Order: sequence, then C-alpha cells, then structure tokens
Amino acid sequence: MTWLKALPFLLWLPALLLVGAVFSQLPLATITLTIGTLSFNQWLAWIGLNLVIILLAAKRWWVLSNLLKLPVGVGQLLMIRQAGQAVNFITPGPQFGGEPLQIFWLYKRCHLPLHGALLALGLNRFYELWINFTILVLAVLLLLLLASPAGAVANWQEILLSLTTILLTLSLFGWFILKRPERVLAWLKRLARRWQHHPRLQHIETHWQRLGSDLKDAVTAGKPALFKTFIFSLCGWAGLLLELWLLLGVFDFALDMSAFLVVLVAMRLSFLLPLPGGVGSLEAALFWAFQYLSWPAEAAVGLIALMRLRDAIMLIGGLGCLRVLQASR
Repeated sequence: MTWLKALPFLLWLPALLLVGAVFSQLPLATITLTIGTLSFNQWLAWIGLNLVIILLAAKRWWVLSNLLKLPVGVGQLLMIRQAGQAVNFITPGPQFGGEPLQIFWLYKRCHLPLHGALLALGLNRFYELWINFTILVLAVLLLLLLASPAGAVANWQEILLSLTTILLTLSLFGWFILKRPERVLAWLKRLARRWQHHPRLQHIETHWQRLGSDLKDAVTAGKPALFKTFIFSLCGWAGLLLELWLLLGVFDFALDMSAFLVVLVAMRLSFLLPLPGGVGSLEAALFWAFQYLSWPAEAAVGLIALMRLRDAIMLIGGLGCLRVLQASR
C-alpha cells in the first residue's frame, strides 16, 4: 500500500511542473506594468464580469444535473468545474483534459451514478462546444459581410468552411447519440470485448442503456430546462464579449465591429490548438490581429498581459479547488 500513499505526490509533481512551465512563458514584467492602466471602476467591472461568467457556467451545469434528477449542488459543481478547468489549462489542448477527473469527483465525492455523471458532464460539454462553434461561425460570417476587399489578408471563407464542418459534425454526433444509441453500445461492446470479464466492465451495457433512456427523457420532457441552459450559455458569451470590449477599451484606439470581430475570432481560434493554456498560440494570434488592423504592437502586449493575469488568477483558484477536492477525498 506504500505506492498508494505516494500517489498524490506522483499526481501533483507533473501538474506543478506543467504549471511552472506555463508561468515561465507568461509576460510577468509586462503584466506588472499594465496593471496600472486600469482604473478602479474598470477593475471592479472586470472582476465582476469574470465572476458572473463562472457562475453562469456552473448554473448551466446545475440545471442539466437537476433535469437528470441528480442530487448535486451549485457549489459542488462550481468547485469541480474550476478544478477541471485548471487541469485543462495545464494539459495540451485547453478544451479538454480535466473531464475524467470531473466524472471521478461526481461519482466518488457527490455519489452520483456513473451513467448520470457521464450524461451530466457530456450534455454540459456538448452544449458548451456547440454554442462556442456556433458563435464563431456567426462571427466569421459577419466578418465576411463587413470586411472590405482590401482587407482580404485572411481567407475568411476557408475559416468559415472549416468551422461550419466542425459544427455540423458536432450536430450529427449529437443526433446519432440521441437517435441511434444501440449502435454506439455495439461499438463500445466490441471495444471492450478483451476486458468483458473485468468486474467494472460487466455492467457497461446496463450503464449505457440507462444513459440512453435518461438522455431521451431529458430531451423529450425537459425542453424548458434545456432552453434555460441555452439562455445561460448565451449570457456567458455576452459576458465574454463584454470583457473583451472592456479590455480593448483600455488602450484608447478606434474600435468598430469589424475590428472587434477580428480580435475575437483570432483569440478563439488560438485556443483550438493543442497547447497548454494556449501559451504561444494566443500571443501569436493577437499579434497577427493587431498587425492586420494596423494597431500598435505595444497594445497587443498590454492586452496579452491582462489576459494572462486573469488566466494566472483562474489557474491558482482552480488548483486550490483541486487541492480541496483531493484532501476531502
């Protein structure tokens, strides 16, 4: 049992090394200089916006969990979400990474059935991803309508086609899970055939059937709750857009809708690359966007500094939640 006692250390050591690697790439000197550019009211608005965005995301997850009749509170989901986000940040690919741990915490800490934990997290992540790509598609479509021929440095048509393909694939996947769950079950059974005598996999068919029936019940009988989660997602995105507008407003240059969309799309696309925390990809995307708009590079450095300051605070908070969850286990 000695190795079990050493397991927490073995888990935290690579995590802390990754955190150190991420922090070493952050523009700490520029962050210190840029902090003074925000007024007290701007600080309050920035902090308040981020708190509202986090709470809206946790509330959306809680509504979906409540729809599935899972006994879990908003506070627990908030802590689990922030811990999972911290893991996402320090792993390759800011979109995924902490989900297995979130399922583990829902199952062990909150005592939820395994199929219920999978379904609640899956629905929440599917909602988030689908709406994220929908907003991106709409933003690029607006750029195509607003961009002048002289500003055709970026091929927005190709970007729009790629994003639309991903969005349609996500939609098709959701439809397939909902309408043809037996085919997915057959695929899982073939995948797990080698381990079919393992005690934890003997009930996979039962878990999948329960998951499929709960999903159908949620979609057919829970349309008001699903609509509410959709509204929460839109409000969260409105908060993200308002935050970016607030940060861009700090630098006092002309900002129209087209310029705002260029920065937004460049930022969101950078987070699709498999890099921890988007370190490197975000910086490159913002420098490209500012060059595209003929804005000063110093402003790009300042904006990056503010965003990385927010990321650092979120990462520290998420690691604190991760430590609490591990200690309580």
